[in-house]
Amino acid sequence: MTTTETTAIKGGEFLIRDTHASEIFTPEDFNEEQKMIRQQCEDFLAKEVWPKLDEIDSMKNPRLMPEILDKAGELGLLGTSVPQELGGFGMDFNTSMLVAEVLGAGHSVAVAVSAHTGIGTLPILYYGNDAQKQKYIPKLASGEWKAAYCLTEPDSGSDANSGKTKAVLSKDGKHYLITGQKMWITNGGFADIYVVFAKIDNDKNLTGFIVERSFGGITMNEEEKKMGIKGSSTRQIFFNDCPVPVENMLSERENGFKIAVNILNIGRIKLGVAAIGGSKATLSKAINYAKERKQFGTSIANFGAIKYKLAESAVKIYASESAHYRASQNIDDAYNAFIAGGMESGKARLKALEEFAIECAILKVHGSEVLDYVTDEGVQVYGGMGFSAEGPMDRAYRDARINRIFEGTNEINRLLTIDMLLKRAMKGTLDLMGPAMAVQKELMGIPDFGAGEEEGLFVKEKKALANLKKAGLMAAGAAVQKFMMKLSDEQEILMNLADMLIEGYVAESVLLRVEKLIQQRGEKACEIEKEMAIIYLHEAIEKAASAGKSAVTSFAEGDELRLMLLGLKRFTKIETYNLKNARRKVADYMIEKGKYPF
Repeated sequence: MTTTETTAIKGGEFLIRDTHASEIFTPEDFNEEQKMIRQQCEDFLAKEVWPKLDEIDSMKNPRLMPEILDKAGELGLLGTSVPQELGGFGMDFNTSMLVAEVLGAGHSVAVAVSAHTGIGTLPILYYGNDAQKQKYIPKLASGEWKAAYCLTEPDSGSDANSGKTKAVLSKDGKHYLITGQKMWITNGGFADIYVVFAKIDNDKNLTGFIVERSFGGITMNEEEKKMGIKGSSTRQIFFNDCPVPVENMLSERENGFKIAVNILNIGRIKLGVAAIGGSKATLSKAINYAKERKQFGTSIANFGAIKYKLAESAVKIYASESAHYRASQNIDDAYNAFIAGGMESGKARLKALEEFAIECAILKVHGSEVLDYVTDEGVQVYGGMGFSAEGPMDRAYRDARINRIFEGTNEINRLLTIDMLLKRAMKGTLDLMGPAMAVQKELMGIPDFGAGEEEGLFVKEKKALANLKKAGLMAAGAAVQKFMMKLSDEQEILMNLADMLIEGYVAESVLLRVEKLIQQRGEKACEIEKEMAIIYLHEAIEKAASAGKSAVTSFAEGDELRLMLLGLKRFTKIETYNLKNARRKVADYMIEKGKYPF
């Protein structure tokens, strides 16, 4: 593996570069101020959200959600990352991630807050001119005005740039008249400000506009009836010659698609970490129920099958959380480097997020799928009560499902992960070819049977992790050679490759987090965390081996296939470990604590 000690890591570079535990940020590194903000978010949920969940979901009081957002605004929770000069707190990206994580347990409220603070506010903050920012951002940061984001149309979802909404310059040249239909608009029913994407004349690309509800020419359908997040306002919105002052164009003409893509990068990693917050709350409920529920004369928490479910959920949450904060610190570090180089703050933030767009896509997929797993097993732990609308798992299960669709479907994000990686390799910003060729050469050589291995913390695990990355490079390199420019047509293979990449990134993140913890606290104090890291690594290797086999058997034949299957076997090998006992330790620790305690 190549290692470059002196330079900051680039997006996607984790695949070809070693990272040291001291280089990553972990949730244990949060300072006292950040811990206070976390507590403030937890108190807000306990007081303003959880007691009102049924009322929120009923939608009988259309003022309830805006009022809850008002209270979030009073506490400063809507302006965490907004600069102080624009009425916010000017916190770093990691702090805004922490707020998103904790509020992620707020069901429909989490969605409303996320849409307002993310895709509703950030396009203006990062792409607006000074006059636009001065006019809109302070009122959005305080919650006085609520925001929504209007991109999706009936015929343009994942293919966002194919939208048909039009903007025509008025005869006096003072307004753009916007006409079109937008759908699935979160906060649509009560928003004061809409960030709307439309095409001017016959432009190829979208243009962004800041539209006030008061401009007129705006009508909407009734609230959508949804499977979950029922308390979130979701409307179809119709613009009929809506007059928007020319000075409300956001950024430049035809820059809308770029705005949409870059803002979604932020949305993806924030959605992933919010899903982790939801997962923690769901698992804590399942742990408590397992302790209370008695069958066959004992608490069901004493049964191995239940312990497996609780431990597996915890391992996935802990690993995903590790990866999210590792990436968010990388984004903060890149931002600080761009600022030090003289870049304007908004541009620096966007550039930093663009740099780590691969990781943002990975984490959106991983976080949302962890939440799905945890809620599904939560229903199972509750048994019949899990299927009852009277129990908490009903809402958790239904609300979780949207996250694999929001912010680009998980399928789209998997495809994007590989697409972005290969584009960077072709541009020469990431040297994938060198390491891939080295792996091919290693395949032809004599295997290393591990003679005389050094001793130390996670030595064997790190070797297994390095080999896992080699397996990904081998499969991806062979697929590129086989299909060249037509690889984008092979979506099944791209999905397999993405899964290998995702598992490698998350497994490395949790291993580094625990290594750093052990360095700080000692191995004995981190026994449970160590078990979780090892469990996750074993499972990641197993998943990567399966995905790799699916990929190479899709295109290789004969001797080439035999060689690659041998390579996969070699690169996805790890010493056996008693995973049952490891999971039981994790489960017993949580059962004793009565919650997800990490």
